[in-house]
This record gives sequence, structure tokens and C-alpha cells, in this order.
Amino acid sequence: MGKSVNRKLLLVALCFLASCGAPRYGYYEDYPKYESQPKESPQETKPSDTKQPEAIQAEAKYIVASWYGPDFHGKLTSSGEPYNMHANTCAHKEYPFGTKLKVTNITNNKNVECTVNDRGPFIPGRDLDLSYSCAKELELIGPGTGKVRIEPLGRDMRYIKYIKYSPLGGSGPFTIQIGSYKDLSNATRMKASLELKYSKVYITEAEISGSKYYRVRVGKFNSKDDAYTQAKTLADEGYNTLIAPYEERI
Repeated sequence: MGKSVNRKLLLVALCFLASCGAPRYGYYEDYPKYESQPKESPQETKPSDTKQPEAIQAEAKYIVASWYGPDFHGKLTSSGEPYNMHANTCAHKEYPFGTKLKVTNITNNKNVECTVNDRGPFIPGRDLDLSYSCAKELELIGPGTGKVRIEPLGRDMRYIKYIKYSPLGGSGPFTIQIGSYKDLSNATRMKASLELKYSKVYITEAEISGSKYYRVRVGKFNSKDDAYTQAKTLADEGYNTLIAPYEERI
């Protein structure tokens, strides 16, 4: 009897561990990561002079909001988080990731609070993309778009990222790597989101242990100090950053 109970407990434990390793939203996505070969890990530095972002200031704006739902559920957002259509999040072209917004539908005065964790919208005439959950609260599902009032409430400062340095070193020039993806569509989406605010965004290919990676990078800098200045802006905004030797585009 005791052995039977022990076997059952062991089986339950194994099932639990297996479920912990299951992918969120039903499938695996390749999160932004650094796949360099050296054993030495990239050095990290937190932006030392981080100041309160503009989004902390309580200015209110009237803009046009839309929403995105099932087609994007589980796909990577520009912040690196999987998009969850049932969470209170949104996409904005400029506010730093982690900015908390109060969004009010001026037609019915319904409001919702959400966190910026993505970039967009990419359709002209639209300023904010709401998650399905937020759009439902504001009754924007049917209309698709609507005039809203947004008011920044503050920011989740955990979205500020560390700056990493490639252990490969080098004397320059340098570039800033934002992410490395196995899926080209993820890299393409990240490139498009960066191009809303930044120039000289490009994708390179790398072959690592028989697998192809698509690296999204920003700029070409003559010194690490110059690269750091730009990387700090990106890290403060919430992007992963890796200062690495510049490679010609493929």
C-alpha cells in the first residue's frame, strides 16, 4: 500500500514539473536573447543617471484608439513580453514601456487603466492600440476605433533594462543589439517598432551551432561611449540592449 502511494505521489510530482516547463499561451516563442559563443557572460550595467520619464508627468491627451486581439495573442511584444489579449496592456509609439495610462472613452465615459508594453499602432490616424480586454471595458470592440482621453499615471520602473557589453570586445566600430530571434517575423516586427522612433535599424543573420538567428541592431558608433549614450536611451525606454562589435549587414 505504501509503495503504491509513493508511486502515485512521484507521478503527480513529475506531471507538475512537466507543466511548469510548458510554454505560455500554448507554444514556444524565441525571446530576445544573446547567443554569443564565449563562456564569459556579457557584462551588465544599470543606467546610473536614470530620471523619471516624461510619462510620469500628468498631461492628458485626446487621441484615437484601436485594439488588437486573437491574431496577435501569444506573439512577442516590443518589450519582449508575450501579448496577452486578456491583460490590461496597450501599444503606444512613444511612451516608455511600463508607463501606466488611464484611458477614457469620451463617448460613454468608461475608463480603464493599462500598461504600455508594445509599440504601435502602425496604421495612420491611430495613436493607441488597446488589448482586447481594455477595448471590451471601453466598449470599443464593435466600433473598432474611438476617441479617447489618456492620462499617464506613473511607470513601473522594473521595465528599465540593464545595458550589456559583448565579451568579444574590439576597438570599434560598435552597434547596439536589441534582440536575436530564430523567427524572422519576430525580428521584422521588432525592427518596425524601433523605426517608429529610431533610425539606422537593421537586421543581420548569424549561424550559431547550426541554427540561424536574426539579430536586430541599431546604429554604428565609433566608440563604446557613443554606443552607451544611445544604449542608455533604449534601456531607459525598456529595450534589451547589448553593445557589440559592428558587423556589415547581410
